Amino acid sequence: MERLDGSAAVPPKYCGGIVALGNFDGFHSGHQAVVSRAVALANAKGVPALVATFDPHPVRYFKPDTPPFRLTSLDQRECLFSDAGANAMIVFPFNATLAALSADEFVAQRLAGLAGVVTGEDFTFGNRKSGNVTVLAELGARYGFFTEAVGAVGEGGEVISSSRIRRALADGDCATATHLLTRPYTIQGVVQHGAKLGRTIGYPTANLDMGSYLRPCYGIYAVRVRLADGRVVDGAANLGIRPSFDPPKELLEAYLFDFDESLYGQMIAVELHAFLRPEAKFDTLEALTAQMDKDCIGARRVLSL
Repeated sequence: MERLDGSAAVPPKYCGGIVALGNFDGFHSGHQAVVSRAVALANAKGVPALVATFDPHPVRYFKPDTPPFRLTSLDQRECLFSDAGANAMIVFPFNATLAALSADEFVAQRLAGLAGVVTGEDFTFGNRKSGNVTVLAELGARYGFFTEAVGAVGEGGEVISSSRIRRALADGDCATATHLLTRPYTIQGVVQHGAKLGRTIGYPTANLDMGSYLRPCYGIYAVRVRLADGRVVDGAANLGIRPSFDPPKELLEAYLFDFDESLYGQMIAVELHAFLRPEAKFDTLEALTAQMDKDCIGARRVLSL
């Protein structure tokens, strides 16, 4: 999978390709339908299949004080797009230059040379959202590519959306989030050094900064951790501010079952499989340890199902 800079024109080797165009944060089943259609069309025509995404998300540009909300990192999206059959990912840096482009300018400068563009039916683009799928079709005819809009995918009488997944995670509803995403919500990051308090009570943890990821409901989760070498280890994790310790600090702290190796500096991915309980403050380390014993029993039980 090649990552292309979307601030320039489409490279010659990918001209004539077909692109799936959208934000694709989360890459849930609705997004997958758009990309799947673009890949199928590209394969049928024997041309490159591309996926274009925006980074940072436009909301982050226009509302920089918005709390973290991303469901995937750019690296995660690249892997997901590759698994979906795309040959390359175009990353449009969402900055002042891109925000100022009219719909016509965006198409002329960033999409010209492609054979086709596939989007969701609610896709908008260009300065002040002046472009929609109708405008895109008109501009496509002018610049020599076809367009196709894929309808929304529904589930339970409601359209599948990133917002719906965020609500589920905020409620601690991992099952719904997993179903809509078609995989567990996963936080990826480099294991960092911490205060190493966990090891003093028999629960050493691999700690990740949450960065720009959405904050799900704070609490204890049953997790699976994918290590840099491909191994998968079950565990339990605390996601929150660690109220039993001073000073509070927001972290994702994963305790890996039956595991005794250093992971500092390594990239790991923590999958949230089930919410076990809200975060709580304990007056003594003994009380905290007793509860952690119970949490691990609960996590093992959930993950064995």
